[in-house]
This record gives sequence, structure tokens and C-alpha cells, in this order.
Amino acid sequence: MGIYKDISAADFEAGLKNNQEAIVLDVRTDNEYVDGHIPGARLINIMSPDFATQVVKLDKDKAYYVYCRSGARSASACSYMQSVGFRESYNLKSGIIGWSGKLERGR
Repeated sequence: MGIYKDISAADFEAGLKNNQEAIVLDVRTDNEYVDGHIPGARLINIMSPDFATQVVKLDKDKAYYVYCRSGARSASACSYMQSVGFRESYNLKSGIIGWSGKLERGR
């Protein structure tokens, strides 16, 4: 079973700096993503009917830093990822509303 941890924004940012291979996953809607996302984040909307199909195509051996608006949807995504064999997933427990780092807008 893989690792799934709820982490603070500071730990999330530190984890990304310390692991250049890590993948940032935004599980919000398209509109939320366009309004502002963490630089380099890949969007896979957890509410999309093909969420599971998209997630299982990802490399299970990479570390994933997952976020949504408040931390609830990303917690569900991390839990699902752990259940299908992902090695490491980290949930931004405060969501993007607790993020003080840089944001990009648009696609």
C-alpha cells in the first residue's frame, strides 16, 4: 500500500522543491484551474466521469502533490490513488485557499 499524507502548504512547497520528479495534480474544475493554479500543475477534474481512467494512466511510482480548493476533493483523490497502488500522494490539507506561493492563470 502506498503513502498518502495530509500536509501543510509549507510542507507541500518544500516537497516540490526537494523532489524535481514530483507531479502536481489539480483535481478542481476547468474554471477553477483557469482562475489560478500552482505552476506546472496538471488538471484532472475529480468530478469528471473519466477521472479514474485518467488517474490509472499515470506513473504509480512517482510522487504526486494533489490539491483542490479546500483539501476535501484532493483528500478523496489521494485516497483513491492509494487504493489503486500509487506509491506516494500528498494532499494539500488547506487546499489552494491556504497556498501563499506563486499562482499561474489561464491554461
